[in-house]
Amino acid sequence: MTIEKKIGYIFKKRELLKIALTHSSHSGNTTNNERLEFLGDAVLELIISEYLFISHKLSEGKMTKIRSNIVCAESLSKAACDLELGEHIFLGKGEIVTGGRHRKSNLANAFEALIGAVFLDSDFETTKEVVLRLLENNIHLALSGALVKDYKTELQEYIQKNNDNVIEYTLDRSDGPEHNKTFYINLIFNGESVSQGIGKSKKEGEQNAAKNYLLEVKTIQEK
Repeated sequence: MTIEKKIGYIFKKRELLKIALTHSSHSGNTTNNERLEFLGDAVLELIISEYLFISHKLSEGKMTKIRSNIVCAESLSKAACDLELGEHIFLGKGEIVTGGRHRKSNLANAFEALIGAVFLDSDFETTKEVVLRLLENNIHLALSGALVKDYKTELQEYIQKNNDNVIEYTLDRSDGPEHNKTFYINLIFNGESVSQGIGKSKKEGEQNAAKNYLLEVKTIQEK
């Protein structure tokens, strides 16, 4: 089964599909999916925002939280796995050897790029149909609070018990090639570094930093 059959959309401009599936590590290509990823990210946010606004009577804060869970890398990588998208991505040899076909960041980015490509090849309404169909299960899980654990929000709610508390996330460093970077994030609590998170994106690193600090706090409270 081709990727077009899986997503339920046949491209008129097939070059757009190829670009959407081309990772920056793939040799011999001057055009990769990074620009389409940028566009797809924006299109996804708009589609999910409109869906939540029209279909559910939720507060602005609740809609923001649910949308964030639906369009985050973990959610999109799950949707990409359901499509077996990793098998269709054009990758460089080094990326393949290091497990690039199963890397969450690659899968999520390719999914965003694919949506960007559908949007350019069709129109907003057609793209919305594709997105809501592919993310239907994730949307239901997010609405029930069972899709993605949002550690940053949980930590923010925890520290708001004291209005004087201030947290921020800072990039300590990043290493690795441009197409496969690892980010090291420091969680600063009231001016002091209290935990570190590592991820393949800054957002993932921040979530892990918040998770690590919450685990530490809960361990102390249980003693």
